[in-house]
Amino acid sequence: MANLITDGAVVVNLNRSRFKRYNKNEEILVQTREVLTQQSRIIAGLATRVGDGYMQAVEILVHTKGHVVVSGMGKSGLIGKKIAATFASTGTPSFFVHPGEAYHGDLGMVRSDDTIIFLSKSGETEEVIRLLPFFKHMDIPVISLVGNVNSTLAIHSDAVIDVSVDNESCPNNLAPTNSTLATLAMGDALAVSLMKEHNFNAQDFARFHPGGTLGRRLLTKVRDAMHEGHLPRVSPFQSVRDSLVTMSAGRLGLVLVIENEKLLGIVTDGDLRRALQAHDQALDFPISRIMTAEPVTILENAMLADAEKLMHKKKIKALVVLNNRGKISGILEIFDD
Repeated sequence: MANLITDGAVVVNLNRSRFKRYNKNEEILVQTREVLTQQSRIIAGLATRVGDGYMQAVEILVHTKGHVVVSGMGKSGLIGKKIAATFASTGTPSFFVHPGEAYHGDLGMVRSDDTIIFLSKSGETEEVIRLLPFFKHMDIPVISLVGNVNSTLAIHSDAVIDVSVDNESCPNNLAPTNSTLATLAMGDALAVSLMKEHNFNAQDFARFHPGGTLGRRLLTKVRDAMHEGHLPRVSPFQSVRDSLVTMSAGRLGLVLVIENEKLLGIVTDGDLRRALQAHDQALDFPISRIMTAEPVTILENAMLADAEKLMHKKKIKALVVLNNRGKISGILEIFDD
């Protein structure tokens, strides 16, 4: 009887005889390791070829006042879309244009202050080559990432970056694999170089990614992430036992010790555990005996990223948040998301 594996509501029938060939001498694993090893050599080889052409390309891109337009056919086009997206998200305005569509009207998207990056393994891609006269006429700089530095595209480019490979990892040496990897890696390298030239930092990245975790942390203020409302408060004379009830009800793992609206200290669940371990009668102590006096605070208008840095530096779990009048307005926890 065939083995059944249940994955949620889906029942998968495993007839092991169908998979027998995959276990023979670990052929698939050996082949896969060889592909990955080969591709790692491809990337390492690129590093030895980064020279004048690469620097010329960076110089052109740094001084581009308009957009960086990326174009390529087939698999090169797919890689081009990723490169354009990476440029755009790291401070270099960029978009992808399909060379076939460009030839039939989409060249209207291109302006005289743009720069074009063409991707082509052969450097002889027809749809790419026939666009060259337009860019030459508009005096738009042409950068090429090519697998043949003696090709028509390379000869008519202002900057040429060699992304040639000896072979593809495809068993038939046909499907673009190593060549697309090399082009993608070089595109990423250009993006990183431009980030450094433009002094593009984490705050800039967050500005272009407001929906992500980094964007939230670097653009959000403390007041937007803090707990507010009915905060767990106790007087300095209340017992640890009574304060424990308040702490449990507050569900923040802490209580604020306050007298006459002035913050005297804070007690966390960690403080409570340590007190109970050290003293048998700790539950009967006044809470002020185990509190941390003058707790670390932060203003509600501060950035969330700065608050997190402060908590990491002080090795604390929570911050007391104050408004601009110095009054308690909330609690910020390091694990808030």
